[in-house]
Amino acid sequence: MNTRRGIPLLVKFVAVLVGVYVGVRLVRPPLPSSLVMMYMTLTVCGVLVYVSIYAETWQEFSAPLVELFRGSPERGGLWQGGRQVVLGLIPLLLGFGVYQKVTPSFTPPAEQRVVHPAPPFEVMGLTNPLQQRPDRLQEHLELGARVYFQNCVYCHGDRFDGEGHFAHGFNPPPANFVDAGTIAQLQESYVFWRVSTGGPGLPAESTPWNSAMPKWDTMLNEEERWAVVLYLYHQTGWKPRTWE
Repeated sequence: MNTRRGIPLLVKFVAVLVGVYVGVRLVRPPLPSSLVMMYMTLTVCGVLVYVSIYAETWQEFSAPLVELFRGSPERGGLWQGGRQVVLGLIPLLLGFGVYQKVTPSFTPPAEQRVVHPAPPFEVMGLTNPLQQRPDRLQEHLELGARVYFQNCVYCHGDRFDGEGHFAHGFNPPPANFVDAGTIAQLQESYVFWRVSTGGPGLPAESTPWNSAMPKWDTMLNEEERWAVVLYLYHQTGWKPRTWE
């Protein structure tokens, strides 16, 4: 904050707070409110430390506030009217904050989400039949790529990170395949089962977090589903987990 530019320190202080708040609110995925409050508190403390290092800067910063709360007979009616508005807003804002805290919420409590629900027993022993034909690997990968970019890219994104065009319209969001907590932790048979049955095929314990993914076994044949699973592992660099 350079005082030689003629911009009051108080204005710069407010500009910094607004800038930091807008910045943290634009972060995706959204930050929790507690973390936003922590950033704002640190920002306020940092700016107050900066303006209070020297007596001159503190005087420049605090003078408008002191004049606002004490009142100034030399000021005109516009200043006095603005002062009354500001002093009236303070108790109103405090009262609104208290009201928000004590008002009961009618939102139902969130249930524990089952991230990887147990698949049917018959799925556990499946193996990818396309893995048995390494001489046709490139052909299978091309088929998987075609299936992915015709059906899956809109939600899971062209970088496989769950940031597709429609991703922000879903809760829970589409899976991020490049994250170490998704397909890297799963067997190919499990991923094939999830692709095949989609959200409607999830067991009851996954409610209310049912995925919006459709039942691809009604739109893609078995080879196409195995091919897209093979393609996902190939493109993300992960290796499917095995029983060993």
